[in-house]
Amino acid sequence: MRKIVLATAAIGLLLGLSSASAQTMRYPVKSVDFDIWCTEIAHIAWQRCDKRNPDDLAKFEAYRHTIERYEIPYLKQQDSTLRFDENILRNDPVDKRPDSTVQKPPGVTDGGEK
Repeated sequence: MRKIVLATAAIGLLLGLSSASAQTMRYPVKSVDFDIWCTEIAHIAWQRCDKRNPDDLAKFEAYRHTIERYEIPYLKQQDSTLRFDENILRNDPVDKRPDSTVQKPPGVTDGGEK
């Protein structure tokens, strides 16, 4: 009985650790600073961008918040698609050649039957 309890606790601990590590996965989120946003995205004159008006800062924060809200799910989807493709296209056991350590049936050579 004690072994079952210990085994169950160990499995629970491993599952907890694996889910915790999956949650802490980092994604390559690209940050945009105010100057880039102001001149390149909002197309505001650089003289006005240098002043850093409170209205412009508020618009920048709203823009950054909106982008960050969609970027993490997008990157998660890309990662999931990449892992799926990797598993299907490269790790498919059907496409792998047999291991040379597997014994061949008697009478079979590399070229086929005798």
